[in-house]
Amino acid sequence: MGCGTVTVRGPRVRGLQQDGHLGLWGALAEIFPEADEQRCWNHKILNVLDRFPKRLRDRAKALLCQIPYAETEAKAVRLRKRFAEQFGADFPKAVEIIESDWERMVTFYRYPKGHWPHLRTTNVVESPFAAVRLRTTAAKRYKKVSSATAMIWKLLLVAEKNFRRLKARHLLPEVADGAEYKDGVRIARRPESYAA
Repeated sequence: MGCGTVTVRGPRVRGLQQDGHLGLWGALAEIFPEADEQRCWNHKILNVLDRFPKRLRDRAKALLCQIPYAETEAKAVRLRKRFAEQFGADFPKAVEIIESDWERMVTFYRYPKGHWPHLRTTNVVESPFAAVRLRTTAAKRYKKVSSATAMIWKLLLVAEKNFRRLKARHLLPEVADGAEYKDGVRIARRPESYAA
């Protein structure tokens, strides 16, 4: 399952978010080859836990859930290694899943710390559409496209009232201008004349 956030650095486009649909990933990579990709931690954790028997899931989940909330990327790597040491011998597939796409799992560390909650997961995108999916699945068919469209928009307008505001939105202009971050803290750039 390919879900996550695609963030594009540049003067015109900085961030795009998508969920699933690997074809969309491919199309975005063609149009925005410089785009950063962030995979969804919630989906990754669920995929890893599927490899465990029920009796061990709580223990594995406790360690897994610490990884995306680590203060630095280095600490996240240490937690991933600890997970591999504890479970690698008995559950190599689970460890393989957590280690696959690692670079795309920790992309959020290259952005402001205030944006991390929005970048780590696609649930902020999926949640509003849950109500839409529920209603459209129940109705199965609509006689007119306009009826379905009106209902979907009305549901989204109602859901919009509960949307969380983007944290640290004041940093969006500098992110769009290409500011660089490490572990959520802005890195001071060297002047071009000093770059070797």
